[in-house]
Formats: sequence, structure tokens, C-alpha cells
Amino acid sequence: MDYQKLYESWLASEALSPADKAELAAIASDEKEKEYRFGGQLEFGTAGMRGLIGIGVNMMNVYTVRRATQGLAGYIATLPAGAKEKGVVISYDTRKNSRLFAEAAAEVLAANGVKAYLFTRVHPVPMLSYAVRRLGTVAGVMITASHNPKEYNGYKVYGEDGAQMSPEATAVVVGFIEKTDYLTVKGVKDSPLVVPVPEQVDEDYIAELSKLTLSKEAVKACGKDLKLVYTPVHGSGYIPVTTILKKLGINVTVVEEQTAEDPAFSTVAVPNPEFKETLAMGIAKANEIDADVVFGTDPDSDRLGVAVKDGKGEFIALSGNQVGILLLDYILTRLKEENALPANAAVVKSFVTTGMAKLICDSFGVALFETPVGFKFIGEKIKLWEKDASHTFVFGFEESCGYLRGTHARDKDAVVASMLCAEMVCYYAYIGKTVYKRLMEIYEKYGFVLDKNVSIQYAGLNAMKEMNTVVDGLKTLPVSSFGPFRVAAVRDYSASVRKTADGKEEPLGIPKCNCVYYELEGGSFICVRPSGTEPKLKIYYSVKAESEAAACSVLEEVQRDVTALLSRAKN
Repeated sequence: MDYQKLYESWLASEALSPADKAELAAIASDEKEKEYRFGGQLEFGTAGMRGLIGIGVNMMNVYTVRRATQGLAGYIATLPAGAKEKGVVISYDTRKNSRLFAEAAAEVLAANGVKAYLFTRVHPVPMLSYAVRRLGTVAGVMITASHNPKEYNGYKVYGEDGAQMSPEATAVVVGFIEKTDYLTVKGVKDSPLVVPVPEQVDEDYIAELSKLTLSKEAVKACGKDLKLVYTPVHGSGYIPVTTILKKLGINVTVVEEQTAEDPAFSTVAVPNPEFKETLAMGIAKANEIDADVVFGTDPDSDRLGVAVKDGKGEFIALSGNQVGILLLDYILTRLKEENALPANAAVVKSFVTTGMAKLICDSFGVALFETPVGFKFIGEKIKLWEKDASHTFVFGFEESCGYLRGTHARDKDAVVASMLCAEMVCYYAYIGKTVYKRLMEIYEKYGFVLDKNVSIQYAGLNAMKEMNTVVDGLKTLPVSSFGPFRVAAVRDYSASVRKTADGKEEPLGIPKCNCVYYELEGGSFICVRPSGTEPKLKIYYSVKAESEAAACSVLEEVQRDVTALLSRAKN
């Protein structure tokens, strides 16, 4: 069916509410908009689905949510007896229609005889992940579009281990989704199968995080005097983040204007704490009260942004990579000081995350494992090691401000990251230094590594296809150097093959994804991949040099070569 006929069928359907019909009627003469909404379907992948809010098969609305949930219910019906009784936990953040979509999902599960635990208020991703494990459900659903602009929402599915659903299980869910009509799925309102998540789950989550503290003495000495400014950026982190910090005895000042659950995120351009601009109100408050550090979390509180004072006393926003290496160094240092570092300790990072992680892990004698982008792959490592006991997970992180210590959750957790970063500030104050000074010490010890991410925005119905075409084009173009760096090897993650400069090939041995990664001599790298959740082609640079100035200079050369290569790949 072409997009015009599909549009007309939806407009004529009795399943649509008057408001939904009015929305479609308003675009009757806008062919481009109709094609976008009905010319393709919102894809359901291993990260679930994410899209613009609106009516249509390529949009986030109650009809696409019901259809996806019917697919999940079909999958649950294939599981061993008792799966429906174990049920599904559903959470949601502060975005537009998040509560509506969560209720729609619960109602569809109930219509299929599946118990649904529904949080009574907004809760972040890590608490949803924890609740799946704590309640022993077979799955979890999180309604969120994470750090995306306000126009987006999404639907993420978790497996019984609390990690995002595996590719194999997702394929089964997708099979059922594809057999389901958008407008015929019905839910059951006021069903006894829909029950609230017990309040005890919140208390148990905070108790689990409390077990992960590493510097109680330093926090006791410095926590009450620490000046920490926190902004939830209108998201779901407000209650859990302030709760854990206050429980530890750490002084917290919140940005009051950004505690409101505002689906328009009206005080920021984009609710992404990776950007210094998103932390602007927090930094302003910090300057006002002469604070030490600023924290910010995104709407579903799985990402943490941090700003600290530099050597001149001015606030700078740390990158996700910088926070990651600070936490990695801190965690390993404290475990070693307390003689608590396991002999088989392991750290996990995505392969686009800073190359400095290996240098730090090597110095502590700790194994480092790389995964594709997506915290579900880090969760899979935790699950594997719980079974074979080959390694003990101590920390996992991604460059996009995602961190996890502990195995209470299987996704990135900005609540535990906030706790760890706060006590890290206390620890360094306790021994007479600042976090910024420690960062400089790390660079002095291992050499300076400049990590930078660049995103190229795409638009339109074919955005994802166009991005993947560029990446496919790169695989056909030989390249020997970028700037002053010779290419030591090229990793084609879609074929799971690493090819060295002298032509030798070896398998990568990790899940496949469409991505090209250039290993550069000396430990630097460049990686190009299409985002799986938004229409952006992402380019990751990790440049090792003697100093920051040298790294910045070299990066300019490297970027020029990459830009030229991408231009060739498009043709």
C-alpha cells in the first residue's frame, strides 16, 4: 500500500480519536509530511523504537506502542509456563505522552493475560532495569527517548536479566509485530493484572547503591561541606539522585527551575547533559554559591554530565570520556588501596570510547573488554561472567556519558554515577587535591588523549539508508593515513573482520554492526558509524599526543582527511 492510501485508511478509521483525525486532516495538502509519516514504518530494533511524536506508522503514538506491545505479548506467550504470571515492569520518563504510552502498554499486556507492574510516577532507566531483576519479571518496558529533543519519544524493551533485550529475542518480538495490524490492537482498562510497582523497590534500589560506596571516611569528612549543584533537566533523576546523595551525607543544591517535570524541556535547547549549554543554569548557580562541581542528568537519568573548576577556577564541562577515565582511575585506585580489587577484575567499554581506558587498565593489571555501541552489550558481559565466573565486573562505560558500577542494573546508571562522582570529589578533597588536578595527573602519566565526537545530521524518510550507504562506501576505499598517523589496521564490524596494513585478516569476535574503525599507529583511532537511535552519522576521534595543543593541531589535519574520505564515500 502506498503512503497516500495508507494515510487515507488511517484518516477514515474509526479506531482513531477525533484529535488524532484532526492532526492527520491538518496535513492533507502536505505531501512531504504524509510521505514521512506513512512512507515507512518506525523500526523496532535491539534498542526498541524511537521517533517523532505524532500520528502515522513512522511515528511514536499509542497505535505504534500498542502494536509493539502486542508483539512483546506474543513473544511472552512462547516462553515456558508461568511467564505471563511473572509479568512485565513498565516505567516512563517526563516526555510528552510518556505516561499515556506506558498505560497503553500495560493495558495491551493485560488484554493478553500478562501481569503488568506499572510505576505510579516517573522513574529512570536504571530503576526499571533494577525492578526487572528485583521483581523477577520476564521483561521490562521503558518509555523514553533518552537525550533526544522534546519532539521525540521511544519504547525500550528489557529482558529478564535487566539488560536491553537480546537480538535473538528481539527478532521473535519483531516477527509478532509484523503480523499485527496497527489499528486493531485493544487494551483492557482497569484490569486487576495491572498493579503498581511496590514502593519497597525504590528503597531496595537505594540500599543496593549504598553498598557500592568506596570512600566512606572521605565522604564523612568532606560531604557536608561539599558544594554540589545538581540539575535533573526536567527529567526523572530528581528524586533518586538527591535521595542517594543526601543518604550519604553529601550537601546538594538543586536548580529549582529545572526540577519541574516539563515535557518541553523549556529551559534548554536539548536535554542532553553531554553539552555544556545544557548545564548552563547549573553552572550559573554554581558560580553564584561558589560550588565545587555541577551534575546534570538527562530525562531518563541514564546519562550524567559533569562540570568542574579548572586550574583557573572557571567551570569546564568534562566530556563523557573524561568522566569515564576519572571514574575508572578512581574505582581501581580505591579498590587497590582497600585490597579489594579482584584478581579477575574486568572493565568493559564500547569500542568508540577513549583509548586511554586501556592504558589505565594495563597499569592496574585489569582486563579490558570492548563491545559495540549500546549498553546492552556491556550487560551481556556481566551476564556471561555471572555464569562462568571467569571475570568480576568492576566498571563499564561509554563515551556518551553512560556509566555503571555494580550489577544491580544492566544499563547505564546516572544515579550510581552521581554517587560515585560525588564521593570522588570528596576523596580528592580529603587528600588535598581537586578532580581537575587528578585529570591533569592522569594525562601526565599516560600521555594526552584528545577525544572528540562529530555528528553529521541527516533528515527525511531515507536518512538511515543514506547514512548506512556512506559507511558501506568507506569499506571500499583504501586509506593508508590520516594526517601524520599511518593506518595500522581497519576493522569492518559489519563483517566482523580486522585487516592489518600488510593485508592480514583476523575475526573480531564481537556482535556485528555497520561501522568502520581505523586503528592508527601510536594508539589513536577514528571510527565512523550511523546512530541507531537518531538520524546522525557519528565520527569518533581519539588522538594521542604529547600535549593538548599538539593533539588539537593534529586533530585538525585528521579531520580534513576524514572529511575528504567521506566525500568520496558518498559518490
